[in-house]
Amino acid sequence: MAVKKDEYFDELETMSPAAREKHLNRKLIEHINHVYKYAPAVKKLFDRAGISPDQIRTVKDLEKLPVTRKTDLVDMQKANLPYGGVAAIPPEDIERVFISPGPIYEIQPSSIKWFARSFWAAGFRKGDVVVNTFTYHMSPAGILFHEAIRDCGATVVVAGTGNTDLQIQIMKDLKVTGFVGTPSFLMTVIKRAEEMNYNLKRDFYLKRAWFTGEMLPPSLRKTFEGDYDIDTYQAYAVTEPGGAIAYECHQKSGMHLMDEYVTEIVDPETGKQLGPGEIGEIVTTQLFNKNWGLIRFGTGDLSSYITEPCSCGRTASRITGIVGRAGDAVKVRGMFVVARQAEQVIMSFSQVARHQLVVGRRQHRDEMTLKVELKDTSADKAKLTEGINKKFQDTCRIKIDKIEFVVQDSIPEEKQGIVDERKWE
Repeated sequence: MAVKKDEYFDELETMSPAAREKHLNRKLIEHINHVYKYAPAVKKLFDRAGISPDQIRTVKDLEKLPVTRKTDLVDMQKANLPYGGVAAIPPEDIERVFISPGPIYEIQPSSIKWFARSFWAAGFRKGDVVVNTFTYHMSPAGILFHEAIRDCGATVVVAGTGNTDLQIQIMKDLKVTGFVGTPSFLMTVIKRAEEMNYNLKRDFYLKRAWFTGEMLPPSLRKTFEGDYDIDTYQAYAVTEPGGAIAYECHQKSGMHLMDEYVTEIVDPETGKQLGPGEIGEIVTTQLFNKNWGLIRFGTGDLSSYITEPCSCGRTASRITGIVGRAGDAVKVRGMFVVARQAEQVIMSFSQVARHQLVVGRRQHRDEMTLKVELKDTSADKAKLTEGINKKFQDTCRIKIDKIEFVVQDSIPEEKQGIVDERKWE
């Protein structure tokens, strides 16, 4: 059966494997040549690897280059403000800058029409009223998702994060049909609406939800779809390389990789590419923004991929979901918490002897508990709690839910840092 093409579901998504390989190799060569010439950090990367741009002719050739991680990018930008040599454009020509935790300064083009593919695949169309609950402040999520939703023709409600009661009023008053945010926040909204004696299916018009920023457990998807008739979709997005890398279609059998990126699944220790079905780290090189020279960015997320055709008609390989983390960063409520960064914040308080940041789940919501051993138990715990909370939130852009002061020597030396106790069932 012929696949119907349109502005968002076109030949790019339905290429044959041979055509896709040729397309990605051609775009990769163009991108490498440009950023090598104009981004100083890229030239340093190649020089350290002992190779030249003409040695990168295929996706397989990327193995010749090391993986760059979030901590590397933070260090690069600290040493060479503001962009760490990654920008391949004169400062006066930069259209807009976003800030991610670190801080990391990211430049973005104003047009990312390709991003709309993920929302189109989720069914967003003209006539939909979509509440966007991602932040519009500093980080790229809010405005990028906003523009992509508009490209699909839908109306965007600029809600941003938090204010659960107000979100409920907005969704009811404006007859919102679509939700964009994290699954835990949507569940928070639903439970609060029920506490306010609303019946979601009777009193609201919500029909579909698009999630990113945290995993969607199968049990929670079953609740959304079975109990509330909300059609749910996931996308996998990473801010540093520029946005959504993979997204679900209506088959919901894995997330299709976008052809605006070269996405590899690699051995986290060696950087060597792995084959279908093998679990490794997602490493990505964006091809749509010629002025951002971030090559082989290691996301720290572990997944595998499949190449079998999808009955939706899209032919790109699909990642099978995120199964864990490599490295020292953990995603909590849609934000990466980097172990080294968290440690720097917490240990900057002289009263702290040891610490352990425990990430768990309660009622489908990520929770962080900081356990602290004090050098002197007579320290002012209330003042210290306030200080740590403020500095942690200012630096890591996420709030600690609870701080517990534990007895001395209760945190073993090897158990310091981040402990992820979440179970995705």
